[in-house]
Amino acid sequence: MKLEKLENPQKYTGLYVVDFGDHTSTGFTGQEVEMLLESEKYASIKVYKIHNAYPDGSLELRGVPNEIFNLESGMFFYSTNEFAARGDYKRLLNLMITGEVPSRAKLHLSRLNDELYVVALIYPAEADDDFARLLLDKGYNTQGQASGGISQVNSYYDAGPEVMERHQLLSTRQSKELNELYSSLKYAVQR
Repeated sequence: MKLEKLENPQKYTGLYVVDFGDHTSTGFTGQEVEMLLESEKYASIKVYKIHNAYPDGSLELRGVPNEIFNLESGMFFYSTNEFAARGDYKRLLNLMITGEVPSRAKLHLSRLNDELYVVALIYPAEADDDFARLLLDKGYNTQGQASGGISQVNSYYDAGPEVMERHQLLSTRQSKELNELYSSLKYAVQR
């Protein structure tokens, strides 16, 4: 796979390289890749996530299964105390709205029953590593149990939570509209 040399390669970390078979293109957001995969024409593209980029222009890539773009993942922080859960929710919300959000996501403060509350951060599964890195880098922690992953999202929905507060988070990296995306596919670098 031959990639175009990038100026400021570090700004591409967390974005995607798409191999169309006859050419490659670098710098797609997860949402853009999702839009491509939803089309019949591009359903079989090969997708690679840029995990690291180095000053010499070399990139560390990791293949991403196309199916992951159809799934949600999440992190769930539990508490037996509503006051503590509200504090966890507010701290996580402040962290997200004052920093760089890697992908669209939803944040819920929910009551599961009279003795259990949860702060739920739910996002596209392809952004799992990015959200984990963000929370680790920012030192976010809680005193209660935590869980995460694709199966935990289904368990959360199946529990029928009473959502007490919610916030929709948008990525700080804006995705292109569908027409603009399709017209730019011929370019080796998207951003």
